Amino acid sequence: MPVKALLFDLDGVIVDTAIFHYQAWRRMANALGFDITEEFNEQLKGISRTESLDRILDHGGLLLSDERKAELATQKNEWYLELVSQMTPANILPGVAVFFEQVKAAGLKTALGSVSKNARLILERIGMLNDFDAIIDGTKIVRGKPDPEVFLKGAVELGAEPANCVVFEDAVAGIEAAKRGGMRAVGIGSPAVLAQADLVVPSLADLTLAEVLSLPGLH
Repeated sequence: MPVKALLFDLDGVIVDTAIFHYQAWRRMANALGFDITEEFNEQLKGISRTESLDRILDHGGLLLSDERKAELATQKNEWYLELVSQMTPANILPGVAVFFEQVKAAGLKTALGSVSKNARLILERIGMLNDFDAIIDGTKIVRGKPDPEVFLKGAVELGAEPANCVVFEDAVAGIEAAKRGGMRAVGIGSPAVLAQADLVVPSLADLTLAEVLSLPGLH
């Protein structure tokens, strides 16, 4: 099936705000009397803010009311946004600009598929808001990854069938979402971690559009 659309996760693919999330979550955990490590933070990649908070509270042995959890989630997001507001185009990951030039030259449609509710703000800060034909973020979905909703909605907005789409993801939950949605998946990161992906590269700097278009089953 010919490739007609490319769908990109934001964090870890276009930019890396994982350190900002970690700093904000750790600040919250510390305020509650415990700590989280960078290793623990890895399991929060690609999942929603609510689920991340539940995992952190479970890690700290805390059982809180829904009202208190909502307060904590809001506070964490405020701390995170303080860090995000300082972002610039310099925060775009290596290889992204060149890869998007190839995509534009090929006339392919692009969508952002992120569970983040701050995706538009980040794209504005790094100057890439106009590089996507559609933006599906946390404000448009009900179910987070690994549910395929975010990518299926992206395909609909781009007018493409799932079989004609390729997803770029750095998280296991994101790769699973792409596969469950009937799409091909390119993993950004470690082959050992992203074993479900059709192709894995360290970053977009290590990939050409020609390699994506030559993936098995996409001819």
